[in-house]
Amino acid sequence: MNAAAVSRSRLSPITRRRLHNFRANRRGFWSLWIFLAIFVVSLCAEFVANDKPFLVYFDGSVYTPIFKAYPETTFGGDFETATDYKDPYVRGLIDAKGWMIWPLIKYDHQTVAWDLPMPAPSPPSAEHWLGTDDQARDVVARLIYGFRISVLFGLVLSLGSTVIGVAAGAAQGYFGGWTDLLFQRFIEIWSGLPTLYLLIILASVVEPNFWWLLGIMLLFSWMALVDVVRAEFLRARNLDYVRAARALGVSNLKIMFKHILPNAMVATMTFLPFILAGSVTTLTALDFIGFGLPAGSASLGELLAQGKANLQAPWLGLTGFFSIAVMLSLLIFIGEAVRDAFDPRKVFAAPPAKEDASGRPATPDSAKAAS
Repeated sequence: MNAAAVSRSRLSPITRRRLHNFRANRRGFWSLWIFLAIFVVSLCAEFVANDKPFLVYFDGSVYTPIFKAYPETTFGGDFETATDYKDPYVRGLIDAKGWMIWPLIKYDHQTVAWDLPMPAPSPPSAEHWLGTDDQARDVVARLIYGFRISVLFGLVLSLGSTVIGVAAGAAQGYFGGWTDLLFQRFIEIWSGLPTLYLLIILASVVEPNFWWLLGIMLLFSWMALVDVVRAEFLRARNLDYVRAARALGVSNLKIMFKHILPNAMVATMTFLPFILAGSVTTLTALDFIGFGLPAGSASLGELLAQGKANLQAPWLGLTGFFSIAVMLSLLIFIGEAVRDAFDPRKVFAAPPAKEDASGRPATPDSAKAAS
């Protein structure tokens, strides 16, 4: 039996059914792989789009400028400042005694292309596949870096919101009474606060950055899962197995997080891809109106804002629109597949219950042969 068959045999029947239902939704299954491939490429953005070579061989020595800054004198130059590897003079010095290996795109998200044949923003060309923005920066490089920061922001915000929301909903649903009543009144007041106005006010006092925005958004985004988890705990707290655990002296925390929470997480998991899509959209919207990441940061919202401000350069707006549309569509398709996987009412063709020695689905002939 191969490794894949061994790993499948160790899964519980309900887990195998969920995995089978997830794979049965072909649109969501392939959307997951496409999204993961794009995300992995964006995580390696420095190796894909950078204005520094990731390997330099010069005069018998090997250098990695992508990890360490070297002065120009290292390669026979005249200055102690950081090397500009795109300078023709420096390139001539290195080519005379060695070679360089460049990334696929020779620009990062802040590199200014000084040698454009026309004023910025310039249209797509062989050098700049999606053109440049109004500050002569490569759009493909900014798209890769912007995708990474958007997804990372959404993942961290979704994880933090899930932890806080699940804990709050569990406390409300399990204890009920005054705890539930006071929490509900607090959530009603807290959810009524104007988040955008608070961001505008705070942005005039503190310069926003990644962690500052994350903290502010986390203060309001945790309420998305409270109602779902609260309802599951209210339903389960009086079931027989919970009452039996109480009678045996099991602590409240152990009952909440070991016995009830696994059932509540079914509904929570189906919401996570949609919460991630909403978190990405929130950061994009804030960057679009100018209250998001600091100026100059790679951002999909900032790319959309440039498209709005430069209608004579349609490639900016189209790039921002299609990148966000594709990303959100993939997340929604993944969310639908996860929802099908955890929905007990969804019935697909049953997965094979037995496998032969090679790990393939068992057939009547192979079963007779094995016996």
